[in-house]
Amino acid sequence: MKGPLNISQAEGIDDEEDFEMEPVALPCPPPAQQSGHSLDRDNDTEKRTRVLLRSNVAMKLARFMDTIRQSFVAVQTFAEDLWLRQYGCAGNPDITRVYQVWPGNNVFFFHGRLICGPDPRGLVLTTVSIILSSWVFAMYREDDLPQDSGLITAFSLILTVTVLVNLFLVSTIDPGIIPRNVGSCIEETAGTSDGTRRMRVTVNGVELKLKYCRICKIFRPPRSCHCAICDNCVEKFDHHCPWIGQCIALRNYRFYLTFVISALIFFVYVFAFSCRRIHQRMLRTGTGFLGMLKNCPETLALVSFSFPTILFLGGLTILHVFLLARNQTGYENFRQSYMGSQNPFDRGMPSNIMEVLFEPSPPSRVDFRAEVMTPKG
Repeated sequence: MKGPLNISQAEGIDDEEDFEMEPVALPCPPPAQQSGHSLDRDNDTEKRTRVLLRSNVAMKLARFMDTIRQSFVAVQTFAEDLWLRQYGCAGNPDITRVYQVWPGNNVFFFHGRLICGPDPRGLVLTTVSIILSSWVFAMYREDDLPQDSGLITAFSLILTVTVLVNLFLVSTIDPGIIPRNVGSCIEETAGTSDGTRRMRVTVNGVELKLKYCRICKIFRPPRSCHCAICDNCVEKFDHHCPWIGQCIALRNYRFYLTFVISALIFFVYVFAFSCRRIHQRMLRTGTGFLGMLKNCPETLALVSFSFPTILFLGGLTILHVFLLARNQTGYENFRQSYMGSQNPFDRGMPSNIMEVLFEPSPPSRVDFRAEVMTPKG
């Protein structure tokens, strides 16, 4: 019989024999799933971070724009006050002036000194287009332009200033507004024997009809028309330009011509050097036209905008040079006013050019700064 094992023998068995441990599977996700969860958490964190950054940027941008708006209003108020103090005609709140009660749709600035059209969207769009085109053109790198790149950029800036000055003049000058008749005596006696409100005048041997305006209550002078947008009778009316937001007529027509011609020269200049830059970049990099969309998209955008603009301005220039040579307005040409008779205002091409471009402009027929005489009660 075998006796019981002592402790030393039991320990010997443990030392001599190795017992294998059975592996137990733990409920842990596979590595791919763990990495997926971690990526989701990282993406959520990044999204939250982006949202916070965007909100912070939006708040800062809103504060910045509000600061700019307040600064612009402050500068505008300061400039108006400085202008009025400089010329000794500060506004008196007890005095009512003509521009404050004018029945037309014009918008006045600097207490009636600047006269604009009722819709500024076209003027703002035109101004932004010119400034943005000039800015993009001036941002060319030196290696994309020839050695005299500074001279090219300087000349483009001179053209930009010339265009903007003419745009400012044509959009803020009284185009030739005719005063209204506040009484009713003319309206009551305006009828002729045949029941129509018409008068006839003779200009250089040609008889012309003067139409009666029911809104302004006047017989309009020859070559005048009532603008439905500005709600004014305008002398020597050519057209109402939506890109400027102002009537083009007797007193601002020459500035309109110089604006159109200078803008045409500016965009031809920009288009030519932009095409040259694209050509040089294609030769240097060896890429095609589609590759330019990645290399210099701003230049392609400038070319794409300049080309139709050149066509539009070129057509306008040809039309108005033709009208200028014949001393005819755009409205008269559209209505074919002298189809069956001679144009009484045509004095020959040299005299027509001298009359429109070099003769002094007549003074404004409406003093918008004048005080309104109110009857005392």
